[in-house]
Amino acid sequence: MSPPSAPLRPHPDRLLPTDPAVRALARRLYASVRALPILSPHGHVDPRLLVDDAAFPDPATLLVTPDHYITRLLHASGVTLAELGVGQGPLTERQARAAWRRLCEHWQVFRGTPVRYWLESELAEIFGVTERPDSANADRLYDRIAERLAEGAFRPRALFDRFGIEVLATTDDPCDDLAAHRALAADPAFRGRVVPTFRPDRYLEPAEAGWAAAVARLGEAADEDTTTYPGYLRALESRRRYFVAHGATSADHSHPDVRTDPLDPATAARIHATALAGTATAAECTAFRRHMLLEMARMSCEDGLVMTLHPGIRRNHHTPTLHRFGPDTGHDIPVRVEFTDALRPLLERYGTAPGFQLILFTVDESVLSREIAPLAGFYPSVFAGAPWWFLDAPDAIRRARRAVTETAGFTRTSGFVDDTRAFCSVPARHDMSRRLDCGLLAELVAEHRLDEDEAFATARDLVDAIPRKAFKL
Repeated sequence: MSPPSAPLRPHPDRLLPTDPAVRALARRLYASVRALPILSPHGHVDPRLLVDDAAFPDPATLLVTPDHYITRLLHASGVTLAELGVGQGPLTERQARAAWRRLCEHWQVFRGTPVRYWLESELAEIFGVTERPDSANADRLYDRIAERLAEGAFRPRALFDRFGIEVLATTDDPCDDLAAHRALAADPAFRGRVVPTFRPDRYLEPAEAGWAAAVARLGEAADEDTTTYPGYLRALESRRRYFVAHGATSADHSHPDVRTDPLDPATAARIHATALAGTATAAECTAFRRHMLLEMARMSCEDGLVMTLHPGIRRNHHTPTLHRFGPDTGHDIPVRVEFTDALRPLLERYGTAPGFQLILFTVDESVLSREIAPLAGFYPSVFAGAPWWFLDAPDAIRRARRAVTETAGFTRTSGFVDDTRAFCSVPARHDMSRRLDCGLLAELVAEHRLDEDEAFATARDLVDAIPRKAFKL
């Protein structure tokens, strides 16, 4: 007979400071913001989830397969992505149950990680699970969660309301017709706000396979001749306006670096033509992309979209995995990135332009205090983005907050971004951020660096006013 499973009871004071006096204040600060609506200005939840409002098919499809935070660490522990259902489309009941078992059998590999924190919060607070997952109870937990998912209270829209989400931003291709967003905006039964985000990366990278075909699709969507450089620019401008008309407030960019070196129009047009012909050199393609990032800033000054930069990731590090399972399957790896000189051409032109807003994210901690905080502490357009991806963990968030605050304060930051495809992790991630910020504010009060009333006001601003301003919500 198997031994009983350990209890799963997330502690009410988790992530708060350990000093009793400081913890008491942190509790009160957290209580003041715990139930505030969630503003999620950057993420990857598919809006069709809320349009269809269909029951989630099974626990693995909801909680395991789409979450590369989970799948990458299981893969590192010897579980194949095929076993987890990655890249396989809809799962059969047998496949879903097998993927769930792999998670439960390897629960110990998540000890000390933010993934463990999120999963415990999701299981306990959304589904009422009271046992720590393990190999013995895997099937029992699967059945319990599957029963819940069949109930109306666990459909996407009901959970959206239960999570307290006020704004949810998605990430969308410039050629997307945004039909899902139109449907949600026109549906009187849906009370939330779901906004698209303009993500033009593939159209700015001539070195990527399929660029010419993508540019042709862009022309069709915008009804412009993108075989010419001026037509290509007009097409991007047109699609940006289309997104603005459908509620978008930001444009998101993720490239290996953030250099913004300008090209003269004739050179840009020449490289555009040779890239369409497939004869541009690697150096020319890189120069074009860097120039186009500068052009994106120009367009943001004109149409008002907040420009967000998420650089410094080597995408699809393991080519065999890319070929078999596709992108966004857990093998994107951080690289070093430089901001100060790279962004100077952009900031020389637009850094003080009225209405222009630029949010800088990084997975390279070293640049937070050295480059990003000083930039945000001078330029009225620049905001320091929240710790993202490999840095959205408790200790890294604490370090980032301290590194930025001492130079740029709280108001020059972005507010938290959950950056997730895993819908049920949205409230857990925001709750983690609120607890950590309240802990830091309590410490500042204890050190007599902040008055208590200021701490309460700042706690609320970090959840509400600051992300509204940074993302023009």
